[in-house]
Amino acid sequence: MTHISALYIHPVKSLHRIDVPLLELEPWGPKGDRRWLVISPDGKFMTQRQHPAMARLLTALDGETLTLSAENFSPLIVTPPPASAPISLVSVWKDRDIEALDAGDGPAAWLSTFLETPCRLVHMAAPDRARPAEFGSVSFADGYPLLVTNTASLSSLNERLDTPVPMERFRPNIVVESETPWGEDDWRLLRIGTVELELVKPCSRCIVTTIDQETGTIPVPREPLRTMTKFRHQPGGVMFGQNALIRRAGTIRLGDRIECLN
Repeated sequence: MTHISALYIHPVKSLHRIDVPLLELEPWGPKGDRRWLVISPDGKFMTQRQHPAMARLLTALDGETLTLSAENFSPLIVTPPPASAPISLVSVWKDRDIEALDAGDGPAAWLSTFLETPCRLVHMAAPDRARPAEFGSVSFADGYPLLVTNTASLSSLNERLDTPVPMERFRPNIVVESETPWGEDDWRLLRIGTVELELVKPCSRCIVTTIDQETGTIPVPREPLRTMTKFRHQPGGVMFGQNALIRRAGTIRLGDRIECLN
């Protein structure tokens, strides 16, 4: 069918991505993906929707040690909190009372200073128990373990835009190199080596797609959402990419061949 052209993880939900050569897929998502979360004082998750500057917070992982960095700020190095750390009950969309471990006052002060609003950093130690879902469990991702996008669909969109946008605007985990625009609408089961992924739901897009993921700014107001609304509006929203479940876990790599089993 085709192959993998890019792989990404987002260690902290809504912060900067990391380009990676491989993904170790666990039932709840890629290893290292969205296990950290920035929350408001009342436990609600914070994203670029309200705080576009989050895009400028760079992330790095060394094992499970997280490093955050930003211009004019000393790097912040954080290790996963111990089991004895205070537990925060946090919410991500409709999921409430998700148990997360607080990373402490130091990271909270660093992030609050950068974002210019009170916030805290928390960590999900056990995704298999912390956030159960009807299909199993999931990390702090919006709702599904994986997001899969298609290069041909991006090319089709960019042909309609005065200012093209990069794939990073859509914050996927797996980018599929394909010659068929919007072919992902019909994909159901993908095999990559021994890994099997089930594509279960198109991904409804929001204002984050208008935010430059390098600068945290909005170069062209309402784009690409405005253009996508004209030809990608479906029940539930404006769609780009497919949410996926990990039916058979394992490791996938850049360049791996993908078979569509449908």
